[in-house]
Amino acid sequence: MDEVTISRAIVETYTRELLDYLEMDVAIVGAGPSGLTAAHYLAKADVKVAVFERKLSIGGGIWGGGMMFNKVVVQDEGKKILDDIGVRTVQYEPDYHVADAVEMASTLCCQAVKAGAKIFNLVSVEDVVIRENNRVSGLVLNWSAVEMARLHIDPLAVRSKYVVDATGHACEVCHLVVNKACGKLRTADGTIMGERSMWAEVAERTIPEHSVEVYPGLMVAGMACNAVFGAPRMGPIFGGMLLSGKKIADLCIEALSK
Repeated sequence: MDEVTISRAIVETYTRELLDYLEMDVAIVGAGPSGLTAAHYLAKADVKVAVFERKLSIGGGIWGGGMMFNKVVVQDEGKKILDDIGVRTVQYEPDYHVADAVEMASTLCCQAVKAGAKIFNLVSVEDVVIRENNRVSGLVLNWSAVEMARLHIDPLAVRSKYVVDATGHACEVCHLVVNKACGKLRTADGTIMGERSMWAEVAERTIPEHSVEVYPGLMVAGMACNAVFGAPRMGPIFGGMLLSGKKIADLCIEALSK
C-alpha cells in the first residue's frame, strides 16, 4: 500500500464531491433527527440535497436519549416514519413507542446517505447568502476547526434554492438572518421568539405546525421551529422531529416543482 495513493484518493474524491455541491437544490444545516429525515425524503425524490453538520458525529441529540439513557420515545405518527426508514420500536403503552437511540441515529444517517443525500460533517455555517428580493439563496461555510481555533480564515460559499435551519434549540441560521440581514421572520412579531419550558404534549403538536418557510428561501425544521415561534421544548420524545423533517421535505419538493 502506498500512503500517497491513499491520500490522493481521499483528497480527490472529497474535492470532487465538494465541487459538485457548490450548487444544489436544498442545503440543510444540522444533521439531527429532523435534518436527516428531511434529507432522506428529499434524496428519495431525486432532489439534490446536502447536510452541513458542525460536529464530527451525526445524529444531534438522538444518541443520549433522555439523560444518557439511550432510548427515545415516539408517538404513533412518528413510528410510521421509523417503520418506513427501518428502525425497530417496542410499544410501551398505546401511542408510546420506544426506539434504541443508537439504532435510530445510525439508521437515519445510513438511509439518508443511501438515498443520495450528501453529508459534510465538521463544517460550520458562518453566514447566509441573501440576494434579490431579500431571499436566502445559499450558505457561507468554514471548517469547524477554524471556528473552534478562532483563526482568521475567510470562508467559502455554496448556492442553494432552499436552506433548512435544522440546528435545534439554537436556530442558528434564523439568528443569522435576523441579526446580520435585519430580516423579519414570519412569526407573530417578526423576531425569534425563543423556546419555552418543557411541555411535551404541546411541543410535539406545534413542531410540525411550525415547520414552514419562515423567511423567503429559508425553511425551519425540528426544535428550531419551536425556538423560532416561541413554543415549548419537548424533551426525549422525537416523533415531532421526524414529522417536521418529512413535512419540510414535502414543502421543498412542492416548491421546487413550481
